[in-house]
Amino acid sequence: MDLIVAIVVAVAALVIGLLVGYTYRKNQTERKIDRTEEYAKRLYDDAVRKAEDYKKEKVLEAKEEILKAKAESDRERAENEKEMRERRNEIQKNERRLIQREETLDKKANNLETREENLNEKIASLAKQEEELKELKAKQLTELEKIASLTKDEAKQLVIDRVQKEAFHDAAASVREIETQAKEEGEKKARNIIALAIQKCAADHVAESTVSVISLPNDDMKGRIIGREGRNIRALETATGVDLIIDDTPEAVIVSAFDPVRREVARLAVEKLIMDGRIHPARIEEMVEKARKEVDNQIREAGENAVFETNQHGIHHELIKLLGRLRFRTSYGQNVLKHSIEVSHLAGLMAAELGADVQLAKRAGLLHDIGKAVDHESEGTHVTLGAELARKYHENNDVVHCIMAHHNDVEPQTVEAVLVQAADAISAARPGARRESLENYIKRLEKLEEIANSFDGVDKSYAIQSGREVRIMVKPEDVTDEGIKVMAREIAKRIEEQMEYPGQIRVNVIRETRSTEYAK
Repeated sequence: MDLIVAIVVAVAALVIGLLVGYTYRKNQTERKIDRTEEYAKRLYDDAVRKAEDYKKEKVLEAKEEILKAKAESDRERAENEKEMRERRNEIQKNERRLIQREETLDKKANNLETREENLNEKIASLAKQEEELKELKAKQLTELEKIASLTKDEAKQLVIDRVQKEAFHDAAASVREIETQAKEEGEKKARNIIALAIQKCAADHVAESTVSVISLPNDDMKGRIIGREGRNIRALETATGVDLIIDDTPEAVIVSAFDPVRREVARLAVEKLIMDGRIHPARIEEMVEKARKEVDNQIREAGENAVFETNQHGIHHELIKLLGRLRFRTSYGQNVLKHSIEVSHLAGLMAAELGADVQLAKRAGLLHDIGKAVDHESEGTHVTLGAELARKYHENNDVVHCIMAHHNDVEPQTVEAVLVQAADAISAARPGARRESLENYIKRLEKLEEIANSFDGVDKSYAIQSGREVRIMVKPEDVTDEGIKVMAREIAKRIEEQMEYPGQIRVNVIRETRSTEYAK
């Protein structure tokens, strides 16, 4: 009995213990759940707050970007408005000039009408006097026939013979006097026009060389440019087509190339690599491509500025690009684009003085050396190439003729062609325009004439067109018509062997036979 009671008591105690333990664990679990829910709620609140803060930050950044873009847009619009105002002012100036010219023409027209009225009155008066003279003449003829015992026809023939002799003598003297006076006045007027055009046209003279010097921040940069076993410098030279000269010059690298566009691309690429600091073949190719695009933009802008400066509209965009390439081209140290702009202004000023077509002269002057943009890529002289380009891009035939005639490849047929020729010579011959010294220039011309005079049968030789042509007069009794062709070829060959010169030199051999007699 006692055992049963003990067992019951033990079972009851066990049940009570289990109930108490279950209740405790349940309470602990509920408290943990409450704490977890509270922690999760705090995390959720923090996340919401951070999301709000992030959202506000991005909104502020977006507003700042919008404000920056708006400021940039306002600045560009202000620049465009400024440019439009300048163009509008230029148009207004041109309109005022046209109005002044119209007023001048109106005044001249009024003067001509007044003169015409006066002439009509004088013509009427002369007609009346002519009738009176006819009557007097008839009376005088009748009296003269009685006095001279000559008929009218006989007397007329005597007078005509005498008057003809005197008239021929006076006419010859007058012709000589008029020719002399016209030549003197023409030369004086031509000098005045050229001087006036030069005074009005002031252009900068830019001299380029075949090398560009790049400054380095320190001498350690030379090693980085060369790279391991020279891989960087080889990659640079391969990508740009130039020679990089790294010598003992402190903190400097020299870029050498005869192609100025390649040299400029290489210079910009090296400067970008130095600023970036990361120099390896892949980066070099990337920077060279960026520099090439930048130079292309510079070429396009230079061409557009030249067209705008000379006020020549409607030029094909490919010709504008070729004009821009002339910015990096030189001739005897003279920048070809600056030279073309100066020739355009000079030709226009002289055309205005002579009453010729100003726009045609300026357009032809601007495009006269366009062939120099491609003469290192294509066969032929810059004159021939320039004319072909002008025809290809639908330029006026008069412009093409001016380009062909500016070095006497064809005879000038228009006033504008002669003016472009003169403007080209003035721009090239101006002191300081070209880097070649007077001493070297004279030596080159003397060398040309010396080579020509060394051949048998040569009478005289003249180096003309700034050394672009040599004209040789031969003795007709020593050289035949067939022989001058052989002589021209041999002289050209000897010039190629013994001289260094840019472009081409025309060898022009002339044979002429004259027969002279004297009347005694």
